[in-house]
Amino acid sequence: MNYTGYLRQPHYYETDQMGIIHHSNYIRWFEEARVDWLTFLDVPYYKIEEAGIIIPVLAVTCDYKEMIRYEDQVRIEVTIDHYTGTRLEFSYHIYNQTTENLLTTGTSKHCFLDKETNRLLQLRRSHPEIHRIFSETFERQKETTND
Repeated sequence: MNYTGYLRQPHYYETDQMGIIHHSNYIRWFEEARVDWLTFLDVPYYKIEEAGIIIPVLAVTCDYKEMIRYEDQVRIEVTIDHYTGTRLEFSYHIYNQTTENLLTTGTSKHCFLDKETNRLLQLRRSHPEIHRIFSETFERQKETTND
């Protein structure tokens, strides 16, 4: 089963007075898509947190290519750009669901910390099953990109 992306209909309150989506909302959309994608991989955030792991955001980028308006339905694709077992980097591509135009791109960088101690975790040792899912997904996405 392939993940086809996170579908999102913008809400009116997310627009500015010009009727376009305010720039601050894109970072939230990245998070929504990331959470949806992790659920698809069967490692939803609640399972990660129950395992004693937190995944703070270290950095975020966003490149606006075209405006998104209230009436646009969008699809957000999430991929792993880099995975080391201690760090995880995602990329995001937002497309207009109707025209398939690329509207926005972005990235986010994260690390894995122990919820109790806030110390950096090496998932390969501390949570091998979660490591396997991220590692296999990253390798599979690399292969698909290189084809």
